[in-house]
Amino acid sequence: MPSARFNAEDRKKLLQIARGSIAFGLETDRPSLPKLEMLPAALRETGASFVTLSNRGKLRGCTGSIVAKRPIGWDVAENAFSTAFQDPRFTPLEATEFPQLLIEISVLSTPCEMTFTDEADLLDRLQPFVDGLVISTKGHKATFLPKVWENIPEPRKFLAALKDKAGLPADYPSTDLTVSRYRTEIFSEPARLIRHRSQAGFCKHDWSGRFK
Repeated sequence: MPSARFNAEDRKKLLQIARGSIAFGLETDRPSLPKLEMLPAALRETGASFVTLSNRGKLRGCTGSIVAKRPIGWDVAENAFSTAFQDPRFTPLEATEFPQLLIEISVLSTPCEMTFTDEADLLDRLQPFVDGLVISTKGHKATFLPKVWENIPEPRKFLAALKDKAGLPADYPSTDLTVSRYRTEIFSEPARLIRHRSQAGFCKHDWSGRFK
């Protein structure tokens, strides 16, 4: 496993940025982007993140980006706002929900395309509970964060579920897929409530470089 990218203060700051962006969004309907010159050096570096929200132990939203295109401090701010107010599976966050929110941030490594001879070889190369996976083919694309392994620990079922998420049948030939994997560094606020893990990690996506 790669070493942690962020120290404790960096993580705390990113969580503060996420919460601050949501609070700002409740008042203005737009995210709050921190001033780059005020951020630690690590948070000015380009990065890609997912922000997951839960409320009273239930998933309340999860959106993010898989391609690193902007400073990680800005990426977290934008994704926190998007998760709170633009995840199509949920109604926009209301102010009464804000105090109960638990915020979790996943920072992604750069996806690396995998090479394999057939589906059996692909499944053998997967590292459960470690790999996040992206598949794409002919306009069908989807990703699962590594934490989805908590709910689907068997590689064959994991891949089949990811194909389904991409709108593909479970028997779609894996050799026709472009498959990339990545790792995540995950951290969250101190738990206010018991987590509802059965829904963790199932994030929607669109492919303008963002995931939902």
